[in-house]
Amino acid sequence: MRSSSSPDVGAELDAAVREYRQNGDVGALLDRVKAAVREAPAEALGPAVAPHMDLPEVVIPVYERIVETSPLEAQPMVVLANAYWLTGRGADVVGRLAERAKSVNDGNRGAWHLWALAEPDPRARMERWRAVTQRFPADQLARAALADNAASVAGAEHDPLALDLAVETFEGLWAEASRDEERQALEETITKLKGWKL
Repeated sequence: MRSSSSPDVGAELDAAVREYRQNGDVGALLDRVKAAVREAPAEALGPAVAPHMDLPEVVIPVYERIVETSPLEAQPMVVLANAYWLTGRGADVVGRLAERAKSVNDGNRGAWHLWALAEPDPRARMERWRAVTQRFPADQLARAALADNAASVAGAEHDPLALDLAVETFEGLWAEASRDEERQALEETITKLKGWKL
């Protein structure tokens, strides 16, 4: 059963995407994708959608079904939350899904990143990024996000502590940078921030 069903859902998704690329009809694409995944075996869905991960319009209905059939797996929730984010589905939806993924697997960095990203309040978002960097100290992307968010809070709220956090975090990234261009960009940012008068 699996061997006969698995290629079918993949072929149907391929055909739906080809048609979508020709006519641009998002509604027709969503209808075809939902119909294709409705009865497909859950284990066939991930491989079937893999060639189309650049299309949130395809990823969302497929991963909604995967999350529905695999409620204790964090990674599908992260993929779905990311697709929601890319399509502007809203911070509430993304944040709830990221929270759920974190509760299933608190070691999933993608879940933590989306949880921080989805926070609409700038200061609370800064604190969430700080929590991510504490949970994953080697995560340079999270540290860069913390520094950027701290700089934004410092500028908007004239907060010297947030400015210190931004400078300190950028300096840590500078110390670890291996490429000259990266170090130069960080040096320019640090110099600029140190020149701020709050």
